[in-house]
Parts: sequence; structure tokens; C-alpha cells
Amino acid sequence: MIMNILFIHQNFPGQFKSLAPALANMGHMVVAMTLRKIENDKWNGVNIITYTVSRGSSNDIHPWIADFETKVIRGEACFKAALELKSQGFIPDVIIAHPGWGESLFLKDVWPDARLGIYCEFYYHTQGADVGFDPEFPIKNTSDACRFRLKNLNTLAHLEIADATISPTHWQASTYQAHVRPRITVVHDGIDTNRVAPNSDVSITLNGQLTLTKNDEVITFVSRNLEPYRGYHVFMRALPEILKCRPKANVLIVGGDDVSYGAAPDKDIYGTNSWKDIFAREVHQHISEKDWNRIHFLGRIPYEQFIPVLQLSSVHVYLTYPFVLSWSLLEAMSAGCAIVASDTKPLHEAIKDGETGLLTDFFDATELASRVCNVLDNPILRESLGKNAREFAKANYDLETQCLPQQIKWVEELAGSKPIGQ
Repeated sequence: MIMNILFIHQNFPGQFKSLAPALANMGHMVVAMTLRKIENDKWNGVNIITYTVSRGSSNDIHPWIADFETKVIRGEACFKAALELKSQGFIPDVIIAHPGWGESLFLKDVWPDARLGIYCEFYYHTQGADVGFDPEFPIKNTSDACRFRLKNLNTLAHLEIADATISPTHWQASTYQAHVRPRITVVHDGIDTNRVAPNSDVSITLNGQLTLTKNDEVITFVSRNLEPYRGYHVFMRALPEILKCRPKANVLIVGGDDVSYGAAPDKDIYGTNSWKDIFAREVHQHISEKDWNRIHFLGRIPYEQFIPVLQLSSVHVYLTYPFVLSWSLLEAMSAGCAIVASDTKPLHEAIKDGETGLLTDFFDATELASRVCNVLDNPILRESLGKNAREFAKANYDLETQCLPQQIKWVEELAGSKPIGQ
């Protein structure tokens, strides 16, 4: 059965980078609607339709619902683009959406018979998850809790109209209400474990001067942006002790200067809008210039450069609030990294302490430094952790053998049809 399938993602392909092309390759008519500016109107067999919003948020709207207004504005823009698409004769059998930015709010009003599946990434809580987790950055006032509760309005509106839901991890699914959880299928987006694999011959040259190979001690830290949500501040505070204990180690830090999650720093307090600079400045005074030169901020780098960083790693550090689990952690496992990670709930599905990595108290920079140095001191432990991590990633998160087949099955069940392709 050949179907019309519509994907919705503000920054397509996002989490659908493997699923959408796979469905197109099976012969289905696959269309994606996105706010992202894409040069071509076709990508890996997927027809791309871009749309724009006609207005910005109101200046005088109540601050507690400003977030929802933004999502409604985007939902309206997508709704109008969908009406145009419908007028051209396109009728989707299935709509698969990441609802996080509101685009798919009104699509069932355009195509009421289409089956809607949504990506359940995270349900916000005022306590017990990311909000209020880090005492260094407390909620500023009690009204913030009210605002956080209302961030779920968009999610609740989607859950009311969704025919099926999918979430990448069991912990992320557990953040949703108890009556919703049984409806959530847990399947990760998938890791290409063939591409992200160990490479004993890897080397990286920094600034045309320093070449690092697997014979060197390399500590890696990765985050889309360097910020507290991903424990950047704790990692930086561990570096003085790590560099003191490991005089030959180099530290590679991947990540941008912006904010992906949480709030930006108050410039009036810190003198800068960059969390990266704030904590680099804090620890620099405790590190000699000679040792500071062994810390390398790589910024955001292309994926083809990111993989060698992981392959080169002697120890990979991953820290996170109780929040969305990063692809980079599972990619590090796939690359065979020996991992030291925070003992926070999102990690418990992937990191078994002493088997697939070592867990450490998120807030304890001293313990983090000790665990990193322990792994560097113990090559047998390092090899065991890396081997077990890769085996676990292949068995549970491999794109081709595990995740993609399960995702396609989810689409089949969403469509309520015979197996796709028959």
C-alpha cells in the first residue's frame, strides 16, 4: 500500500533524518513542511515545502502565555501552508510531527481523516526534572513555576488530537502523565554504528600545529552549546585537578557559545552573555598558562569532523540535568569511548555503572576529576568500558537493525494499514 506521508518539523529533518528518506525510498510520497530555509525542494527523496510566519509575538501579552502564543503563530503559518497544499490535491494518509514548536496544532482541521503521530520529546515539570535541579541556578520567583506549567499547553493540545505517539527514551516517556504513557511507543532515533565506530588510525591536527593520535591522552566533552544544562560548569571546575594529575592530557571541548536550554546568563551580573566565557574565566585563574594551552575549544564543528573527535577520545565526559538525552552520548558509546557520565536519570538506560561507563555525582567536580583520572590510569578498565559501550549501542540503538525497523513498524500501526509496501 503506497501512502502519502507528511512530516512536520520546524528544523527538518531533525529527529526524522533517517525515517523520512527511508519511507520515500520504499516508494511512498513523502512531503515535509518546515520553517528551515532549504536550498532545494527535494532532499533524499523527500519533497520540501517551506513556509514563513506572518507576525511576531505580542509585546503586551501576559508573560506566562507568551510561549504558547508563539506556538499558535507558528501553527497558524503551517495551517495556511497546509491549506495551500490541500488545494493542490495533496491528502496525507499519515502526518508525523514534532509538535514542540506548535506547527502541527491545526493540521487535523485541514485533514481530519489523516492519522497524526507526534514525537514526545519532553513534558515539563516544576519539580523533579530539570527545573530547580541545579541549586546554583534556582527558580527566581514562585511565578516562574506557573509559567513552566503553562509551557505544556501546546503538548496537551497535541495529545488530545494525536492518534499515536513516539518517544526516544523510556525516561523521556516517563515525564508524561500516567494516563498518556501507555500510548507512547519508545524507539530511539537511531545511531549509525557502522559510521560511528572505533578507528585506531584516527588523527586530528589542531591549528595546523598539534597532531593528536590514539597514542595521546585525550579527554572530550561535547554539547550543542556550552551551558549548565549539560554540566559544562561542573566539567570546567574539574579541569584544574585533571590537568594537574594528567600532565600530558589534551582536552577537546565541542560546543557553541549560545543557549539551547534554560536561561541565558544575566549580563549585568556576569558581564557577558556566554556561559562558556563565564566558567572558562572562573577556572582559568586556577590553571597555569602552560596547562591552559592543553584545553582546546573547537566550537561547533561539522559532523564529519565530530566523529574523529569521538574516535580519538581516551575518556569522554557527558553530564546532563534530568532532561532530553543527547545523541552525542550514544554516538560516543558507538565510537567505543570510555565514558564518565552524570548519575542522573536520563543516563540510567544507557550507562550501567562499571559496565558501559562510570557514573558520577553531577555536582561533584572533585569526584568527576577522580573518575576521569582513574580511567586514564587503568587501560584495562578503559578498554572494557569502551568495548561494552559499543556493544550496548549496537544492540539497542543501531539505526539499521534496531531503531529504523521499529520506527517503520510504528508508522505502519499509525496508518492502520497492512505492512507498508504490500
